[in-house]
Amino acid sequence: MPFIGNQPALAYTSFAKQDFTTSATTSYTLDNPVTNANELALFINFVRQEPTTAYSASGTSLTLTSATSATDDMYCVFLGKAVQTVNPPNASVGLSQLTATGTKNSTTFLRGDNTFASAGGTNSSMFSAKSTANQTGLSSGGWTKIQFDTATFNVGSNYDTTNDKFVAPSDGKYFFTASLKINSTGGSATLTGSGCRFSINGSTAGDNVNFIGNGAMTAMSATNSMILNLTATQYVEVYAYYQDNGGGTGSVTGSGDKSTQFYGYKLIT
Repeated sequence: MPFIGNQPALAYTSFAKQDFTTSATTSYTLDNPVTNANELALFINFVRQEPTTAYSASGTSLTLTSATSATDDMYCVFLGKAVQTVNPPNASVGLSQLTATGTKNSTTFLRGDNTFASAGGTNSSMFSAKSTANQTGLSSGGWTKIQFDTATFNVGSNYDTTNDKFVAPSDGKYFFTASLKINSTGGSATLTGSGCRFSINGSTAGDNVNFIGNGAMTAMSATNSMILNLTATQYVEVYAYYQDNGGGTGSVTGSGDKSTQFYGYKLIT
């Protein structure tokens, strides 16, 4: 409705209500000051009382004609005071009241920049690969490409089981993890080092190598996890490092062993 002066900053209003703890008295204190009794609707035991006859009021003083008892229920509504609040009434705000840009529905959320965005997304590229056979012929002190020739799952078909590599379908950041079980047999079988490396287009992206002192180790594990920034068509391969000081023969356990795996996915941004 039209008004004179500045528009109120707070749009939602409600009448203030006060509940009293009753006792054998005629005098009570109001939470909000009033000019006279007509600015109050007073209820005793759920029956509305007549202003100036059943009670009088001025400022924060409320005086009853007859004393109440401790068992009475008494409350008042301040008719002359509409209390402003910044909080809208419960269940009064829905999607239609929100003015942010973007698509607003049950699958989106409101961002801090006042726009609607979809929660999460679909992983368009992810895979898990393993080796179906043990891989032998690892050279001590060197790196050997590992053959992961079977995909447990291959969403987007971006893992190449023929060439044992993942090919990025688009630009973005990708998370990879590989684990290897490296063995040494024959000779003195003194395995002293193992490692796992990721390469991008044949160049080292990052590796993790473990060394131990001379001993009688015949098996060691090697793992690596990285987030790689790839462009479309770049490919990622896994290499194993093997070091034996006793003339043993190096191999990587395959045959579906869960300790030798390669998997990854594109990060949703």
